[in-house]
Amino acid sequence: MKSIILLKENMQIRRPDWLKVDAVWGEKYRKIKSLLDRSGLHTVCQEANCPNRSHCFDSGTATFLILGDICTRGCRFCNVKRGVPLAVDKDEPKRVAEMVRELELQYAVITSVTRDDLEDGGAFIFAETIREIKSLIPDCQVEVLIPDFAGSTQALNAVLEAKPDVLNHNLETVKRLYPEVRRGADYRRSLNLFLYAKRYSESTITKSGIMLGLGERQDEIIELMSDLVDVESNLLTIGQYLSPSKEHLQVTKFYHPDEFAELKSLGERMGFDHVESGPLVRSSYHAKDQLKIIKEVG
Repeated sequence: MKSIILLKENMQIRRPDWLKVDAVWGEKYRKIKSLLDRSGLHTVCQEANCPNRSHCFDSGTATFLILGDICTRGCRFCNVKRGVPLAVDKDEPKRVAEMVRELELQYAVITSVTRDDLEDGGAFIFAETIREIKSLIPDCQVEVLIPDFAGSTQALNAVLEAKPDVLNHNLETVKRLYPEVRRGADYRRSLNLFLYAKRYSESTITKSGIMLGLGERQDEIIELMSDLVDVESNLLTIGQYLSPSKEHLQVTKFYHPDEFAELKSLGERMGFDHVESGPLVRSSYHAKDQLKIIKEVG
């Protein structure tokens, strides 16, 4: 396999050429960015400075960040602010739905910071946002990328009852690295979320995502994929981790596109309905197309 590997601790690796993005700053992108800037709503696309945001905006997809922009956990890969969150904005679901309509989105992804300070982890606002979008724009498909709600099945029920088109929850990394990478999260608790969703309804389309380049081994990646297949996850996204700053975890390896292609092939042989795998793949990358593939398969 072709790859670039970090040989010495704290050594900086130059990003390879395949991580360069040919941005599409078209008219649709400019319109969406302008409207979002004026709306006061948050998107992961901009908060996380996603390399694919121009392509997603241009194709009519956006990922909204609800429940504020301050997280109660301290994942060491994430660029979202940490601290004490503001009060919940109960009008946010309606404002998100109105923005989805104004932007003429065909596919909306709704995610949030983790809100361990809330009894339901913010599940009510997720559910209300789904319902508002479905009511205002019936043809728009809604994917929710949810936190683990601290393992609350009552919170998860609230989201599932609102009938999202896709229920997404990212494992992010392999089990061994959870204490270092995902402080406050639990690998088994996240897997149980998928099990519960499928028991709630076998027709629920579930999805997860992982990042590579945090120090994982090949056998650990395969074990993680196998664990997701065991809990009947339909979709998997695999992308390259890129460190937001020197204060965050640093990249230990840049995987070659051929390695991502091999993992895609392996994952689909293992039983995933679809695997989106590549250096620039993020959880919402080609999300609308992924759902279309699932429905064609089904």
